[in-house]
Amino acid sequence: MNEKSAAKGNPALARVLIVEDDPVLALALEDALLAAGAGEVAVCPSMESTMAALEKGPADAIVIDVHLADRDDGWAVAELVDMLGTRRPRIIFSTGAPQDIPEEIAEMGPVFEKPYDPTELVAALMGEERRGLFARWRGAIG
Repeated sequence: MNEKSAAKGNPALARVLIVEDDPVLALALEDALLAAGAGEVAVCPSMESTMAALEKGPADAIVIDVHLADRDDGWAVAELVDMLGTRRPRIIFSTGAPQDIPEEIAEMGPVFEKPYDPTELVAALMGEERRGLFARWRGAIG
């Protein structure tokens, strides 16, 4: 698990977990989040490292890769953090197969279909716009 902190700060993104096993995408997301003022960014390439990061304390936001190398149900992280505390972190799903996410889980946050621009994901995470796949579908059908 790799953790970096930014000098400036965005209180809404004081601690962000990136649950992603693609090192190139994880680095791009980390850079985009730090540039946007995230206080601490922890890259978790496996479910084990994600659990270790969650044990250190709550996250303000979590970017979740749905298909990790060690687990094919990355969305279980969303279910877990939803049950753990009184304040659920902002959740964004990152996947090449959005149809694999159960519908009730996909409602927990925007779904970004790979490949995507990390700055768009960060904008959605910060509430600037909701551009995830399901959010765009919802917007298109009214």
